[in-house]
Amino acid sequence: MKKYIVIAAMAFAAMPILAQETYENAKIAAEDLNGTARYVGMGGAMEALGADISTISTNPAGIGLFRKSTASVSFGLVSQQDVEEFAEGNKTNLSFDQIGFVYSARSGKSSFLNFGFNYHKSRNFDFILSAADGLNNASQNKLTYAKQKNGLLYEVNADGVPDFDRSYASCNQIDDIYARNLNYDTDQNMWFYDPATSYTLDRAHKGYVGVYDFNISGNINDRVYLGMTVGLHDVNYRHYGEYSERLQGPNGDYTATFTDERRIDGAGASVTAGVIFRPIETSPFRVGLSVATPIWYDLTTSNWTMPYSDGQALLDKSASETYDYKVYTPWKFGLSLGHTVGNYLALGASYEYADYAHLDSRMKTGSYYDYWYGEYYDESESDRVMNDHTKQTLKGVSTLKLGLEYKPDPAIAVRFGYNYVSPMYKSEGFKDGSLQSNGSYYASATDYTNWKATNRITCGVGYTTGKFNLDLAYQYSATNGDFSPFMTYVDNDFADEDNICDAVKVSNKRHQLLFTLGYRF
Repeated sequence: MKKYIVIAAMAFAAMPILAQETYENAKIAAEDLNGTARYVGMGGAMEALGADISTISTNPAGIGLFRKSTASVSFGLVSQQDVEEFAEGNKTNLSFDQIGFVYSARSGKSSFLNFGFNYHKSRNFDFILSAADGLNNASQNKLTYAKQKNGLLYEVNADGVPDFDRSYASCNQIDDIYARNLNYDTDQNMWFYDPATSYTLDRAHKGYVGVYDFNISGNINDRVYLGMTVGLHDVNYRHYGEYSERLQGPNGDYTATFTDERRIDGAGASVTAGVIFRPIETSPFRVGLSVATPIWYDLTTSNWTMPYSDGQALLDKSASETYDYKVYTPWKFGLSLGHTVGNYLALGASYEYADYAHLDSRMKTGSYYDYWYGEYYDESESDRVMNDHTKQTLKGVSTLKLGLEYKPDPAIAVRFGYNYVSPMYKSEGFKDGSLQSNGSYYASATDYTNWKATNRITCGVGYTTGKFNLDLAYQYSATNGDFSPFMTYVDNDFADEDNICDAVKVSNKRHQLLFTLGYRF
Protein backbone atom coordinates (compact mmCIF):
# COMPACT_ATOMS: atom_id res chain seq x y z
CA MET A 1 0.00 0.00 0.00
CA LYS A 2 1.32 3.44 -0.88
CA LYS A 3 1.99 5.91 1.91
CA TYR A 4 0.11 9.24 1.48
CA ILE A 5 -1.29 8.26 -1.92
CA VAL A 6 -4.67 6.54 -1.95
CA ILE A 7 -6.52 5.14 -4.93
CA ALA A 8 -9.97 6.55 -5.59
CA ALA A 9 -12.50 5.60 -8.22
CA MET A 10 -14.76 8.65 -8.24
CA ALA A 11 -14.72 10.41 -11.59
CA PHE A 12 -15.00 14.17 -11.53
CA ALA A 13 -15.76 15.14 -15.09
CA ALA A 14 -18.09 17.99 -14.13
CA MET A 15 -17.74 20.14 -11.02
CA PRO A 16 -20.71 22.33 -10.14
CA ILE A 17 -19.66 22.67 -6.48
CA LEU A 18 -16.43 24.27 -5.31
CA ALA A 19 -14.37 24.59 -2.14
CA GLN A 20 -10.89 25.66 -1.13
CA GLU A 21 -7.86 23.91 0.34
CA THR A 22 -6.72 23.73 4.00
CA TYR A 23 -3.49 25.73 3.71
CA GLU A 24 -5.12 28.52 1.69
CA ASN A 25 -7.99 28.73 4.18
CA ALA A 26 -5.59 28.91 7.12
CA LYS A 27 -4.00 32.06 5.65
CA ILE A 28 -7.35 33.83 5.76
CA ALA A 29 -8.27 32.56 9.23
CA ALA A 30 -5.07 33.64 11.03
CA GLU A 31 -4.88 37.07 12.68
CA ASP A 32 -2.14 39.57 13.53
CA LEU A 33 -1.71 41.72 16.64
CA ASN A 34 -2.84 45.13 15.42
CA GLY A 35 -4.91 48.13 16.45
CA THR A 36 -4.09 51.32 18.35
CA ALA A 37 -0.52 51.96 19.45
CA ARG A 38 -1.57 51.68 23.10
CA TYR A 39 -3.19 48.27 22.49
CA VAL A 40 -0.19 46.94 20.53
CA GLY A 41 2.32 48.43 22.99
CA MET A 42 0.69 46.43 25.80
CA GLY A 43 0.77 43.20 23.77
CA GLY A 44 -3.00 43.33 23.24
CA ALA A 45 -3.60 42.45 26.92
CA MET A 46 -6.42 44.95 27.42
CA GLU A 47 -9.54 42.77 27.22
CA ALA A 48 -10.27 43.23 30.96
CA LEU A 49 -8.76 46.69 31.33
CA GLY A 50 -10.92 48.08 28.51
CA ALA A 51 -11.25 51.75 27.59
CA ASP A 52 -9.29 51.19 24.36
CA ILE A 53 -11.14 51.06 21.05
CA SER A 54 -9.18 48.00 19.88
CA THR A 55 -10.98 45.83 22.44
CA ILE A 56 -14.10 46.28 20.31
CA SER A 57 -13.23 43.10 18.39
CA THR A 58 -11.74 41.00 21.22
CA ASN A 59 -13.94 41.82 24.24
CA PRO A 60 -16.69 44.30 23.27
CA ALA A 61 -17.41 45.03 26.93
CA GLY A 62 -14.16 47.02 26.99
CA ILE A 63 -15.96 49.81 25.11
CA GLY A 64 -18.34 50.07 28.06
CA LEU A 65 -15.54 51.49 30.23
CA PHE A 66 -15.33 54.72 28.22
CA ARG A 67 -16.60 57.77 30.13
CA LYS A 68 -15.97 60.30 27.39
CA SER A 69 -16.42 60.14 23.64
CA THR A 70 -13.22 59.59 21.69
CA ALA A 71 -11.88 59.20 18.17
CA SER A 72 -8.54 57.80 16.96
CA VAL A 73 -6.56 56.95 13.84
CA SER A 74 -3.49 54.69 13.52
CA PHE A 75 -0.91 54.08 10.79
CA GLY A 76 2.73 53.07 10.45
CA LEU A 77 5.35 50.87 8.81
CA VAL A 78 5.78 47.09 8.58
CA SER A 79 9.19 45.71 7.59
CA GLN A 80 10.25 42.10 6.98
CA GLN A 81 13.71 40.95 8.08
CA ASP A 82 16.23 38.70 6.27
CA VAL A 83 14.62 38.68 2.79
CA GLU A 84 15.39 39.93 -0.70
CA GLU A 85 12.71 41.91 -2.50
CA PHE A 86 10.90 39.90 -5.17
CA ALA A 87 8.48 40.90 -7.94
CA GLU A 88 6.04 43.43 -6.44
CA GLY A 89 6.88 42.37 -2.89
CA ASN A 90 8.69 45.02 -0.82
CA LYS A 91 10.53 44.48 2.45
CA THR A 92 9.00 47.62 3.96
CA ASN A 93 5.44 48.85 3.44
CA LEU A 94 3.24 51.64 4.71
CA SER A 95 0.13 50.45 6.52
CA PHE A 96 -3.14 52.15 7.47
CA ASP A 97 -4.14 50.16 10.54
CA GLN A 98 -7.08 51.69 12.42
CA ILE A 99 -9.70 54.44 12.53
CA GLY A 100 -12.73 54.66 14.80
CA PHE A 101 -14.75 56.47 17.43
CA VAL A 102 -16.78 55.84 20.60
CA TYR A 103 -19.80 57.94 21.57
CA SER A 104 -20.41 57.78 25.32
CA ALA A 105 -23.71 58.88 26.88
CA ARG A 106 -24.67 58.79 30.56
CA SER A 107 -27.75 56.59 31.15
CA GLY A 108 -27.89 56.84 34.96
CA LYS A 109 -26.08 58.15 38.01
CA SER A 110 -23.22 55.67 37.54
CA SER A 111 -24.14 54.01 34.22
CA PHE A 112 -23.29 54.75 30.60
CA LEU A 113 -24.53 53.55 27.21
CA ASN A 114 -21.82 53.63 24.56
CA PHE A 115 -21.81 53.18 20.80
CA GLY A 116 -18.66 52.51 18.81
CA PHE A 117 -17.35 52.01 15.30
CA ASN A 118 -13.85 50.91 14.42
CA TYR A 119 -11.94 49.75 11.36
CA HIS A 120 -8.72 47.82 11.86
CA LYS A 121 -6.47 45.63 9.74
CA SER A 122 -6.68 42.19 11.35
CA ARG A 123 -4.32 40.55 8.84
CA ASN A 124 -1.47 42.07 6.84
CA PHE A 125 -0.47 39.65 4.08
CA ASP A 126 2.65 41.58 2.95
CA PHE A 127 5.27 38.84 3.09
CA ILE A 128 8.07 37.47 0.89
CA LEU A 129 8.78 33.72 1.04
CA SER A 130 11.95 32.18 -0.41
CA ALA A 131 13.21 28.60 -0.19
CA ALA A 132 15.74 26.41 -2.02
CA ASP A 133 17.27 22.95 -1.61
CA GLY A 134 18.45 19.83 -3.39
CA LEU A 135 15.97 17.19 -4.56
CA ASN A 136 18.05 14.00 -4.93
CA ASN A 137 16.11 12.75 -7.99
CA ALA A 138 12.68 13.63 -6.64
CA SER A 139 10.59 16.11 -8.65
CA GLN A 140 7.19 17.67 -8.97
CA ASN A 141 6.49 15.79 -12.21
CA LYS A 142 7.53 12.53 -10.53
CA LEU A 143 4.67 13.12 -8.08
CA THR A 144 2.33 13.55 -11.06
CA TYR A 145 3.66 10.24 -12.43
CA ALA A 146 3.00 8.54 -9.07
CA LYS A 147 -0.55 9.87 -8.90
CA GLN A 148 -1.40 8.54 -12.36
CA LYS A 149 0.21 5.20 -11.46
CA ASN A 150 -2.31 5.00 -8.62
CA GLY A 151 -5.24 6.01 -10.83
CA LEU A 152 -5.68 9.51 -9.43
CA LEU A 153 -5.47 11.68 -12.55
CA TYR A 154 -7.49 10.50 -15.58
CA GLU A 155 -9.92 7.84 -16.63
CA VAL A 156 -8.40 5.32 -19.06
CA ASN A 157 -9.96 3.13 -21.77
CA ALA A 158 -9.57 -0.62 -22.15
CA ASP A 159 -6.14 -0.12 -23.77
CA GLY A 160 -4.92 2.02 -20.88
CA VAL A 161 -5.00 5.26 -22.88
CA PRO A 162 -5.88 8.24 -20.67
CA ASP A 163 -8.79 10.52 -21.51
CA PHE A 164 -7.44 14.00 -20.73
CA ASP A 165 -10.98 15.39 -20.81
CA ARG A 166 -12.10 13.16 -17.93
CA SER A 167 -10.00 13.87 -14.86
CA TYR A 168 -10.48 12.98 -11.21
CA ALA A 169 -10.81 15.54 -8.43
CA SER A 170 -7.20 14.92 -7.29
CA CYS A 171 -5.79 16.09 -10.65
CA ASN A 172 -4.69 19.67 -9.96
CA GLN A 173 -3.57 22.28 -12.47
CA ILE A 174 0.12 21.38 -12.11
CA ASP A 175 -0.64 17.68 -12.68
CA ASP A 176 -2.69 18.49 -15.77
CA ILE A 177 0.05 20.62 -17.36
CA TYR A 178 2.74 18.02 -16.63
CA ALA A 179 0.61 15.08 -17.79
CA ARG A 180 -0.34 16.68 -21.10
CA ASN A 181 3.13 17.98 -21.94
CA LEU A 182 5.83 15.98 -20.17
CA ASN A 183 4.76 12.82 -18.34
CA TYR A 184 2.96 10.90 -21.08
CA ASP A 185 4.36 9.43 -24.32
CA THR A 186 1.40 9.22 -26.73
CA ASP A 187 3.28 7.07 -29.26
CA GLN A 188 4.15 4.34 -26.75
CA ASN A 189 1.21 4.91 -24.37
CA MET A 190 3.70 5.14 -21.52
CA TRP A 191 3.99 7.37 -18.44
CA PHE A 192 7.43 8.57 -17.37
CA TYR A 193 9.08 11.30 -15.30
CA ASP A 194 12.23 13.38 -15.18
CA PRO A 195 14.04 13.48 -11.81
CA ALA A 196 15.34 16.78 -10.45
CA THR A 197 18.52 17.86 -8.71
CA SER A 198 17.33 21.07 -7.00
CA TYR A 199 14.52 23.61 -6.69
CA THR A 200 13.96 27.28 -5.86
CA LEU A 201 10.78 29.05 -4.74
CA ASP A 202 10.13 32.79 -4.50
CA ARG A 203 6.71 34.20 -3.69
CA ALA A 204 5.41 37.66 -2.81
CA HIS A 205 2.16 37.87 -0.81
CA LYS A 206 0.21 41.12 -0.59
CA GLY A 207 -3.11 42.39 0.73
CA TYR A 208 -5.05 42.43 3.98
CA VAL A 209 -8.18 41.50 5.88
CA GLY A 210 -9.96 44.64 7.06
CA VAL A 211 -12.60 44.49 9.81
CA TYR A 212 -15.43 47.01 10.28
CA ASP A 213 -16.80 46.68 13.83
CA PHE A 214 -20.10 48.12 15.13
CA ASN A 215 -20.53 48.04 18.90
CA ILE A 216 -23.09 48.71 21.61
CA SER A 217 -21.98 48.49 25.23
CA GLY A 218 -22.61 49.82 28.68
CA ASN A 219 -22.29 49.18 32.40
CA ILE A 220 -24.41 48.45 35.43
CA ASN A 221 -23.50 50.56 38.48
CA ASP A 222 -19.90 50.81 37.32
CA ARG A 223 -19.44 47.19 38.38
CA VAL A 224 -20.55 45.04 35.44
CA TYR A 225 -19.77 45.95 31.82
CA LEU A 226 -21.49 44.35 28.83
CA GLY A 227 -20.88 44.66 25.10
CA MET A 228 -21.65 43.19 21.69
CA THR A 229 -19.93 43.79 18.37
CA VAL A 230 -20.99 42.92 14.84
CA GLY A 231 -17.97 42.64 12.55
CA LEU A 232 -17.84 42.85 8.75
CA HIS A 233 -14.66 41.39 7.28
CA ASP A 234 -13.17 42.43 3.93
CA VAL A 235 -10.65 40.03 2.30
CA ASN A 236 -8.10 41.22 -0.27
CA TYR A 237 -5.32 38.67 -0.85
CA ARG A 238 -2.79 38.43 -3.70
CA HIS A 239 0.29 36.38 -4.39
CA TYR A 240 2.74 35.88 -7.23
CA GLY A 241 5.24 33.04 -7.11
CA GLU A 242 7.90 31.32 -9.22
CA TYR A 243 8.81 27.69 -8.57
CA SER A 244 11.69 26.15 -10.57
CA GLU A 245 13.22 22.69 -10.72
CA ARG A 246 16.45 21.66 -12.43
CA LEU A 247 15.45 18.45 -14.22
CA GLN A 248 17.47 15.63 -15.78
CA GLY A 249 15.91 14.79 -19.13
CA PRO A 250 16.92 12.21 -21.74
CA ASN A 251 18.37 15.00 -23.90
CA GLY A 252 20.19 16.79 -21.08
CA ASP A 253 19.44 18.97 -18.10
CA TYR A 254 16.84 21.73 -18.31
CA THR A 255 14.86 24.03 -16.00
CA ALA A 256 11.09 23.78 -15.58
CA THR A 257 9.38 26.77 -13.96
CA PHE A 258 5.79 27.46 -12.93
CA THR A 259 4.59 30.98 -12.23
CA ASP A 260 1.48 31.17 -10.09
CA GLU A 261 -0.74 34.20 -9.59
CA ARG A 262 -3.67 33.93 -7.18
CA ARG A 263 -6.13 36.36 -5.67
CA ILE A 264 -8.84 35.87 -3.06
CA ASP A 265 -11.57 38.44 -2.54
CA GLY A 266 -14.70 38.38 -0.48
CA ALA A 267 -16.45 39.30 2.72
CA GLY A 268 -17.44 37.78 6.02
CA ALA A 269 -19.48 38.52 9.13
CA SER A 270 -19.16 37.66 12.81
CA VAL A 271 -20.63 38.51 16.21
CA THR A 272 -18.62 38.91 19.42
CA ALA A 273 -20.05 39.29 22.92
CA GLY A 274 -18.25 40.05 26.16
CA VAL A 275 -18.54 40.90 29.82
CA ILE A 276 -16.18 42.52 32.34
CA PHE A 277 -16.93 42.56 36.03
CA ARG A 278 -15.30 43.62 39.28
CA PRO A 279 -15.79 40.74 41.74
CA ILE A 280 -14.76 42.93 44.70
CA GLU A 281 -16.65 46.21 44.94
CA THR A 282 -13.82 48.12 46.59
CA SER A 283 -11.11 46.81 44.22
CA PRO A 284 -10.31 47.82 40.62
CA PHE A 285 -9.41 44.17 39.82
CA ARG A 286 -11.44 43.01 36.79
CA VAL A 287 -12.26 39.73 35.08
CA GLY A 288 -13.28 39.57 31.41
CA LEU A 289 -15.01 36.85 29.39
CA SER A 290 -15.70 36.84 25.66
CA VAL A 291 -17.00 34.58 22.93
CA ALA A 292 -16.85 35.11 19.16
CA THR A 293 -18.88 33.27 16.57
CA PRO A 294 -17.20 31.88 13.46
CA ILE A 295 -16.44 34.36 10.72
CA TRP A 296 -18.78 33.31 7.93
CA TYR A 297 -16.73 34.03 4.80
CA ASP A 298 -18.11 34.14 1.26
CA LEU A 299 -15.09 34.23 -1.06
CA THR A 300 -14.03 34.22 -4.70
CA THR A 301 -10.61 33.04 -5.85
CA SER A 302 -8.94 33.20 -9.25
CA ASN A 303 -5.53 32.15 -10.49
CA TRP A 304 -3.31 31.95 -13.54
CA THR A 305 -0.61 29.29 -13.84
CA MET A 306 2.08 29.58 -16.52
CA PRO A 307 4.77 26.95 -17.30
CA TYR A 308 8.24 27.86 -18.59
CA SER A 309 10.95 25.66 -20.09
CA ASP A 310 14.48 27.08 -19.82
CA GLY A 311 12.97 30.53 -19.43
CA GLN A 312 10.64 30.31 -22.43
CA ALA A 313 6.95 30.82 -21.63
CA LEU A 314 4.60 28.13 -22.91
CA LEU A 315 1.53 30.34 -23.34
CA ASP A 316 -0.61 27.63 -24.89
CA LYS A 317 0.00 25.39 -21.85
CA SER A 318 -1.20 27.85 -19.19
CA ALA A 319 -4.21 27.26 -16.93
CA SER A 320 -6.58 29.59 -15.10
CA GLU A 321 -9.68 29.22 -12.94
CA THR A 322 -12.17 31.38 -11.04
CA TYR A 323 -14.66 30.06 -8.54
CA ASP A 324 -16.73 30.90 -5.45
CA TYR A 325 -16.66 29.09 -2.12
CA LYS A 326 -17.27 29.56 1.61
CA VAL A 327 -15.12 29.21 4.73
CA TYR A 328 -16.33 29.28 8.32
CA THR A 329 -13.66 29.86 10.96
CA PRO A 330 -13.96 28.23 14.42
CA TRP A 331 -15.54 29.73 17.54
CA LYS A 332 -13.15 31.74 19.72
CA PHE A 333 -13.23 32.04 23.52
CA GLY A 334 -11.41 34.51 25.75
CA LEU A 335 -10.57 34.96 29.43
CA SER A 336 -8.82 38.09 30.70
CA LEU A 337 -7.65 39.74 33.92
CA GLY A 338 -6.89 43.38 34.59
CA HIS A 339 -5.79 45.46 37.56
CA THR A 340 -4.83 49.08 38.17
CA VAL A 341 -2.82 50.67 40.96
CA GLY A 342 -3.84 54.27 41.49
CA ASN A 343 -3.60 56.22 38.27
CA TYR A 344 -0.04 55.22 37.45
CA LEU A 345 0.04 51.43 36.82
CA ALA A 346 -2.10 49.07 34.73
CA LEU A 347 -1.54 45.32 34.39
CA GLY A 348 -3.31 43.05 31.92
CA ALA A 349 -3.34 39.35 30.96
CA SER A 350 -5.50 37.65 28.33
CA TYR A 351 -5.95 34.11 27.02
CA GLU A 352 -7.80 33.15 23.83
CA TYR A 353 -8.51 29.75 22.32
CA ALA A 354 -9.80 28.66 18.90
CA ASP A 355 -9.75 25.12 17.50
CA TYR A 356 -8.73 25.45 13.85
CA ALA A 357 -9.12 21.71 13.33
CA HIS A 358 -12.81 22.65 12.95
CA LEU A 359 -12.20 25.18 10.18
CA ASP A 360 -15.09 24.47 7.81
CA SER A 361 -14.43 24.44 4.04
CA ARG A 362 -17.77 24.64 2.29
CA MET A 363 -18.95 23.94 -1.25
CA LYS A 364 -21.59 26.08 -2.87
CA THR A 365 -24.34 23.74 -4.01
CA GLY A 366 -26.68 26.28 -5.58
CA SER A 367 -28.71 29.40 -4.94
CA TYR A 368 -32.34 30.40 -4.62
CA TYR A 369 -34.30 33.58 -5.13
CA ASP A 370 -36.33 35.08 -2.29
CA TYR A 371 -39.30 36.73 -4.01
CA TRP A 372 -40.40 38.48 -0.80
CA TYR A 373 -37.08 40.32 -0.35
CA GLY A 374 -36.02 40.22 -3.99
CA GLU A 375 -32.57 38.74 -3.25
CA TYR A 376 -30.52 35.67 -4.16
CA TYR A 377 -29.15 33.41 -1.41
CA ASP A 378 -26.42 30.78 -1.69
CA GLU A 379 -26.78 27.24 -0.44
CA SER A 380 -23.69 25.33 0.69
CA GLU A 381 -22.53 22.18 2.40
CA SER A 382 -19.31 21.14 4.14
CA ASP A 383 -16.57 19.58 2.01
CA ARG A 384 -16.17 16.49 4.18
CA VAL A 385 -13.04 15.25 2.43
CA MET A 386 -11.20 18.55 2.85
CA ASN A 387 -12.50 19.03 6.38
CA ASP A 388 -11.16 15.60 7.37
CA HIS A 389 -7.81 16.70 5.96
CA THR A 390 -8.05 19.93 7.97
CA LYS A 391 -8.53 17.92 11.17
CA GLN A 392 -5.34 16.01 10.34
CA THR A 393 -3.39 19.20 9.56
CA LEU A 394 -4.54 21.99 11.90
CA LYS A 395 -5.11 22.10 15.65
CA GLY A 396 -6.29 24.29 18.51
CA VAL A 397 -4.46 27.60 18.96
CA SER A 398 -3.84 29.28 22.32
CA THR A 399 -2.96 32.97 22.45
CA LEU A 400 -1.42 34.46 25.60
CA LYS A 401 -1.15 38.24 26.01
CA LEU A 402 0.67 40.07 28.81
CA GLY A 403 0.89 43.85 29.15
CA LEU A 404 1.97 46.65 31.47
CA GLU A 405 1.50 50.42 31.41
CA TYR A 406 3.36 52.71 33.81
CA LYS A 407 2.84 56.47 34.13
CA PRO A 408 5.79 58.28 35.73
CA ASP A 409 3.81 61.46 35.05
CA PRO A 410 0.04 61.89 34.42
CA ALA A 411 0.83 63.02 30.86
CA ILE A 412 3.37 60.29 30.00
CA ALA A 413 2.87 56.50 29.69
CA VAL A 414 5.44 53.76 29.12
CA ARG A 415 4.20 50.35 27.91
CA PHE A 416 5.55 46.83 27.49
CA GLY A 417 3.91 43.65 26.20
CA TYR A 418 4.45 40.03 25.23
CA ASN A 419 2.30 37.92 22.94
CA TYR A 420 2.55 34.16 22.33
CA VAL A 421 0.53 32.24 19.73
CA SER A 422 0.83 28.44 19.71
CA PRO A 423 1.24 26.62 16.35
CA MET A 424 -1.83 26.23 14.15
CA TYR A 425 -0.23 23.44 12.09
CA LYS A 426 0.56 19.90 13.19
CA SER A 427 4.20 18.97 12.53
CA GLU A 428 3.09 15.94 10.48
CA GLY A 429 0.62 17.93 8.37
CA PHE A 430 1.03 18.20 4.59
CA LYS A 431 -0.83 19.44 1.53
CA ASP A 432 -2.42 16.21 0.32
CA GLY A 433 -2.67 16.36 -3.47
CA SER A 434 -4.41 12.97 -3.60
CA LEU A 435 -7.68 14.14 -2.04
CA GLN A 436 -10.88 13.77 -4.03
CA SER A 437 -11.88 17.35 -3.32
CA ASN A 438 -12.40 20.53 -5.31
CA GLY A 439 -9.76 22.13 -3.09
CA SER A 440 -7.23 19.73 -4.62
CA TYR A 441 -8.58 19.96 -8.16
CA TYR A 442 -8.24 23.74 -8.37
CA ALA A 443 -4.87 23.95 -6.58
CA SER A 444 -2.24 25.85 -8.58
CA ALA A 445 0.73 25.13 -6.30
CA THR A 446 1.93 22.01 -4.49
CA ASP A 447 4.11 23.63 -1.79
CA TYR A 448 3.11 24.14 1.83
CA THR A 449 4.62 25.48 5.07
CA ASN A 450 3.93 24.20 8.58
CA TRP A 451 4.38 27.36 10.63
CA LYS A 452 5.31 27.00 14.29
CA ALA A 453 4.64 29.25 17.30
CA THR A 454 4.65 33.04 17.00
CA ASN A 455 6.39 35.22 19.57
CA ARG A 456 5.74 38.96 19.71
CA ILE A 457 7.54 41.51 21.88
CA THR A 458 6.09 45.01 22.09
CA CYS A 459 6.75 48.35 23.71
CA GLY A 460 5.45 51.89 23.41
CA VAL A 461 5.11 55.38 24.82
CA GLY A 462 2.18 57.76 25.07
CA TYR A 463 1.78 61.47 25.67
CA THR A 464 -1.43 63.30 26.61
CA THR A 465 -1.90 67.02 26.11
CA GLY A 466 -5.32 68.57 26.64
CA LYS A 467 -7.89 66.56 24.73
CA PHE A 468 -5.29 64.92 22.47
CA ASN A 469 -3.18 61.81 22.99
CA LEU A 470 -0.19 60.75 20.89
CA ASP A 471 0.96 57.12 21.10
CA LEU A 472 3.85 55.25 19.52
CA ALA A 473 4.40 51.46 19.57
CA TYR A 474 6.98 49.00 18.29
CA GLN A 475 6.30 45.31 17.66
CA TYR A 476 8.75 42.53 16.80
CA SER A 477 7.12 39.33 15.56
CA ALA A 478 8.94 36.05 14.77
CA THR A 479 7.57 32.80 13.35
CA ASN A 480 9.61 29.84 12.07
CA GLY A 481 8.31 27.16 9.73
CA ASP A 482 9.09 24.02 7.74
CA PHE A 483 8.67 24.44 3.97
CA SER A 484 8.11 21.57 1.52
CA PRO A 485 7.76 22.02 -2.27
CA PHE A 486 5.39 19.04 -2.58
CA MET A 487 4.05 16.11 -0.59
CA THR A 488 6.17 13.01 -0.06
CA TYR A 489 5.33 9.80 -1.94
CA VAL A 490 6.71 6.44 -0.79
CA ASP A 491 6.36 3.31 -2.94
CA ASN A 492 6.62 0.30 -0.65
CA ASP A 493 7.17 -2.03 -3.61
CA PHE A 494 9.73 -0.08 -5.67
CA ALA A 495 12.08 2.08 -3.61
CA ASP A 496 13.54 3.73 -6.72
CA GLU A 497 10.14 5.32 -7.34
CA ASP A 498 10.03 7.05 -3.94
CA ASN A 499 9.55 10.80 -4.25
CA ILE A 500 10.90 12.24 -1.01
CA CYS A 501 11.74 15.84 -0.33
CA ASP A 502 13.02 17.02 3.04
CA ALA A 503 11.53 20.19 4.54
CA VAL A 504 13.71 23.29 4.81
CA LYS A 505 13.60 25.98 7.49
CA VAL A 506 11.95 29.32 6.67
CA SER A 507 10.97 32.24 8.87
CA ASN A 508 8.80 35.34 9.01
CA LYS A 509 10.38 38.05 11.16
CA ARG A 510 8.63 41.40 11.09
CA HIS A 511 9.10 44.83 12.63
CA GLN A 512 6.14 47.18 13.01
CA LEU A 513 6.21 50.86 13.95
CA LEU A 514 2.73 52.17 14.78
CA PHE A 515 1.51 55.70 15.51
CA THR A 516 -1.92 56.69 16.92
CA LEU A 517 -3.51 60.11 17.20
CA GLY A 518 -6.51 60.30 19.55
CA TYR A 519 -8.99 63.00 20.56
CA ARG A 520 -11.49 63.05 23.45
CA PHE A 521 -14.67 65.11 23.24
